[in-house]
Amino acid sequence: MSDSERTFLDVAITEVLPELQAVNKSILEEHLQSIGVETSDDLLFVTEADLMTVLRPVQARKLLSAWKQKYQTPENSSLSSVEASSTQSLSLLSVSPQSLSSTSSSSPGCDTHWDDNFEIPWSKLPAEVVHFLERGKRPCPKLRRQMVRIVVTEMMEKCPHVGRKHSVDVAKKMVAKYPNSLQDVIEGDIVGAGYLSLVKQLQNRIENVRRTSTPKIRKRKHQTDSDHTDEIPLEERAAMQDTYGCIKWNVEFLPLEETPESQQQKMEKLKVMFQQADANPDEVKSLMKSTYYTQRQHVNQGKSIKCLREEWPFWFDELGMSVHFKELTGIDLKETFTRNLDLKGKRLLDYMTTVAVSKSKAFLQTYARLQRMRGPQGGCSDDVKEMVLLLLSYFEEKEESMLFCVEDTCLADEVQLEQVPLTPTIIVCGQSCYSSRRYMLSIDRNLVSTNISSFISALCLMFGSYYNFNIHYPSELASTLEFLQRCFFSINPEKGTKVENKNSKRRLSVNPRVLTLIQDLADHEWRQA
Repeated sequence: MSDSERTFLDVAITEVLPELQAVNKSILEEHLQSIGVETSDDLLFVTEADLMTVLRPVQARKLLSAWKQKYQTPENSSLSSVEASSTQSLSLLSVSPQSLSSTSSSSPGCDTHWDDNFEIPWSKLPAEVVHFLERGKRPCPKLRRQMVRIVVTEMMEKCPHVGRKHSVDVAKKMVAKYPNSLQDVIEGDIVGAGYLSLVKQLQNRIENVRRTSTPKIRKRKHQTDSDHTDEIPLEERAAMQDTYGCIKWNVEFLPLEETPESQQQKMEKLKVMFQQADANPDEVKSLMKSTYYTQRQHVNQGKSIKCLREEWPFWFDELGMSVHFKELTGIDLKETFTRNLDLKGKRLLDYMTTVAVSKSKAFLQTYARLQRMRGPQGGCSDDVKEMVLLLLSYFEEKEESMLFCVEDTCLADEVQLEQVPLTPTIIVCGQSCYSSRRYMLSIDRNLVSTNISSFISALCLMFGSYYNFNIHYPSELASTLEFLQRCFFSINPEKGTKVENKNSKRRLSVNPRVLTLIQDLADHEWRQA
């Protein structure tokens, strides 16, 4: 997209919604381009329904009203009327006969706010489903699918053109009435927003219904890559992935009590303290927190990992990484992981070793190999190693993309870094995770931490690096990292993705494979020995 086009979209949005945050404006710009807006004339063909996934209703109406007044001319006025008529005619093609008969009194462009007053058809659900719901028990997958089919039928009778926003609103209503039965809960901990797996089921059912009633020529066009192409360049899309899951990604101003000189002095003091064996952890924490502004400036300006390691050595150990991660995301890095490990770790391992092994021969072979490597003895640390390795196998992602093994006696300067992935990688000093008692961390093929004694610490440092240093999840680890992010680090954005995009296809905000595993875990019953 050219500079002039960027200026045009900036002006078109900012003039009407000056209070819109920069991140939200970027999301809106990306969305407008993805639906085909290229010139000011194109804005006249944007509808309120097009904007409902990224803006609140009043904001969307403000934009449309202002654009109509500013860009409407006699020529494009007549053109937009023809286009609107054509769009309505085309939309009729994708509606089933049943839906047409039930909505014959309303126009195809139905009220986009119908879901505000939508009543969930609880009375139409099978008695067995109601029995579970009213007793606060989770219906089995089969009953849950029956419930979803009935609800979707009612939704599409109200409006054939159901969008994701409507599915979200309906799922929220369902979960609000029966939270104990319908929320995504693993060992008492609500995963994500609590309703995302239900949204996924509703959306899948809607797509299945539409697929059977869509004429072939329309269906073929719907499936072309052009409908899923992100128009903006990769370097602009990167900002969306950098800010994903963050609450304070860019700090515009220094703290009131700070100056550039004081920040520099504190940075130098931290360098000196790093050389001291008896540095006070509380003082280090205080200095790292007070210099967060400068740390963000450095990483957002694109300074290399090598440079950051030299200027902020504490940033690459557990204490410094945790301080910055907490400021950036609002999450306690290691504390959150260990808490969620206590809540969900055993259930996940039980599912993997009892259910998942029966679904895939390759996964069963991986599990058998890991058992031989682990041996009869093992504790919590080995459980975590097995959990991560099984997750990688479950999602069919390669261990070496996350874990790079070297000899147990290998020194830092002996690691062949040219063979290590560019993304944050745990260097395992031993033939396997089970035999290793020492780990290193590589980022951008720089050894930034060389004597990590705990696998849990290494895992937290690796994960925290993705956020602290604006690094995207590699596509070959997309599912494993997002599952860890949502279930064990409690970062659950509803929009966006942190996965790098190597092609032009648009990625879903929530990985479907991750949602499926979350739902399966919530459905999985187990007993602790």
